[in-house]
Amino acid sequence: MPVSTEMRKGGVALVTLSPEASSNTFFPRNFLPLIATLDNLMTDSNCSSIVLTGSGRFFSVGGNIDHFSKAIDEGNIREIVQEMTDRLHPLLLRIRTSGTVFICAINGSVAGGGLGLALSADYRVCAPEVKLAPAFFSLGLPPDGGMTWLLPRLVGNQTAKRFFFEGKSWTAEQALQKGAVDEVVSRDSIVERAVEVAMHWGQWSVNSRKATKQLLDASTSTFFETQLQFEQSLMVASSITADFREGVSAFRENRKPSFSNMEEE
Repeated sequence: MPVSTEMRKGGVALVTLSPEASSNTFFPRNFLPLIATLDNLMTDSNCSSIVLTGSGRFFSVGGNIDHFSKAIDEGNIREIVQEMTDRLHPLLLRIRTSGTVFICAINGSVAGGGLGLALSADYRVCAPEVKLAPAFFSLGLPPDGGMTWLLPRLVGNQTAKRFFFEGKSWTAEQALQKGAVDEVVSRDSIVERAVEVAMHWGQWSVNSRKATKQLLDASTSTFFETQLQFEQSLMVASSITADFREGVSAFRENRKPSFSNMEEE
């Protein structure tokens, strides 16, 4: 199986790519099961957080060069790339706007669209030996996988531009210093540390999680007045939910709140 899922306590789902899927993530036989798995978990009220990790040498290196070469020879490379991005881009959008918390445990090297997948997460835990590679320019391509939107928000526009144009990989420590990853821990510890973060971040109300992700993404491209209006609309909508009533009651009773993880219409 290209994808395996293990439910952990605290509503955390651990999703692991097989070695073959990690090295060829966007090939249909690997990518379609991954999309289906993540989509099912995002609609599961028992799942508040997802930890995504790879196997073997790689976390995810995106598309397979041999697959691209064959498509070029057969004259259908345009259709292959169109189909791949038609699947990847909506998934990235769902990850960014979902109330589910996404944590990537980057076990091995990550490149191309696989790096975009990692950058779309809410938090990244990285092994020390990992390399983060842009990969696109060496193939004569522009960046994809949302990287031109995601990476500048983490490291700044000029640092992102240098990453692409210089064509040099970042080590895990360099990525940490620049802000592309959040932690560097030993390879043996990355999954457990990612699960720990997922449990903590996933404990909050789904309204808080989803609205905050959306507001933060909107904040860099809207006027302050527009951002205030967006905040107000989400604040008002959340104020009439059961989670808000529970939060107020818990505060008054000096106890930890128990949120439902159910998204209310």
